Amino acid sequence: MRENDMLEKEEIFSKVLRAGRRTYFFDVRATKADDYYITITESKKFTEADGSFHFKKHKIFLYKEDFTAFGEILEEMTSYVLNHKGEEVISERHQKDFKKEYPEENHDETETPSTSSFTDIEFDDI
Repeated sequence: MRENDMLEKEEIFSKVLRAGRRTYFFDVRATKADDYYITITESKKFTEADGSFHFKKHKIFLYKEDFTAFGEILEEMTSYVLNHKGEEVISERHQKDFKKEYPEENHDETETPSTSSFTDIEFDDI
């Protein structure tokens, strides 16, 4: 592999943001002309019913000529959201004490539910 090809793939500077099932990778990389650009990669973990998992990735390439406009719009959009909805996360799923509830009507009689899903037992039910 040529030296310039290796330079293009080299990560010059990196930061990682872990956010639940998502991970964001911010990387400074070098072009063949030895100029820098940024890649932002979102990686999201998906778990299958059998316990296996896979990741879906989305990548943005951000070049120096777009930094100012990108930054201004990102700042405008984040300010808009925070000014209209505040910083509190509203989604129940993102609360620290979130517990997934399972509706009773979907239980199959042949299925043995996990005992960890029970919180209250009444003698009338036995």
